[in-house]
Amino acid sequence: MSRVVVIAGATSGIGRATARAFAEREDRLVLAARATQTLAEVREECADVEVLTVPTDVTEPGALDALAGAAIDRFGRTAVWVHTAAVMAYGRFDELPERVFDQVVRTDLLAAAGSARVALRHFRATGAGTLILTGSVLAHITAPYMSAYVASKWGLQGLVRTLQQELRDSPQIRLCLINPGSVDTPVYQQAANYLGRFGRPPPPVTSPQRVARAIVDCVDRPRREVSVGRLNVVLRTGFTVLPGVYDVLVGPLMRLAGLSGRPVAAHDGTVFAPNPAGEAVRGGHLPDLRQLARSVPGPAGAALRRWLG
Repeated sequence: MSRVVVIAGATSGIGRATARAFAEREDRLVLAARATQTLAEVREECADVEVLTVPTDVTEPGALDALAGAAIDRFGRTAVWVHTAAVMAYGRFDELPERVFDQVVRTDLLAAAGSARVALRHFRATGAGTLILTGSVLAHITAPYMSAYVASKWGLQGLVRTLQQELRDSPQIRLCLINPGSVDTPVYQQAANYLGRFGRPPPPVTSPQRVARAIVDCVDRPRREVSVGRLNVVLRTGFTVLPGVYDVLVGPLMRLAGLSGRPVAAHDGTVFAPNPAGEAVRGGHLPDLRQLARSVPGPAGAALRRWLG
């Protein structure tokens, strides 16, 4: 029997890939994001299943309660709640406008907490459910010029661990945290920027489809925390075991691999409002192997496309 899956942040990157992945499993979807136009596009991409779209700004008071209400009115209950909504800002902490810093924290931490609160109340009422939040490897390490994002992800890591402890008496309610490393999504181009140089994902970069597969797998085989990224363990070990060396190296490496040479004027990106034209699954930092797989005929091509997600 198909499940009802709520996805907050469904129009771009990991969230959009996750919507497609659940649709391929024939689950019913409740898709939420700020951009109404892009929500309609994602709905078409998932047209083989029943989809409810709910335009939602997760930072607005009452928005997540309204999202849950819409899902329950349509489907009666929800089995899975996935929160992928996130924004990013580049800049030295003292040069980043306070309003930008606060809005990143509001989106990446407080809205995720809001999703958790709404979902867990519903799951306690129904007796079961799976909540999946998306963190980052930056919940375990730090990087310069990304203070708001890093602070939010560290806060989310602590919140999730606390909630998992509180849920020990409710074994049918599962809370999973997905911590990706660098992912090929548009979030870097869409980020607010007060640094003067465009950001980019430092290598190695993974695909949003791979992260989406990890999210879907957590519904079937729940895990407290899933790390997605080949160097995540190495980075965490270096940060913990050799903090002095890490701090010496991280700045130059960030400027070399995490920032492009292209100059950019100061702007707020999508921190306060969406940019539908820039929303997509991929950010163009990796070749789209799924697109290439479409040119492979027959069963081999079909198998390759399934494997790529």
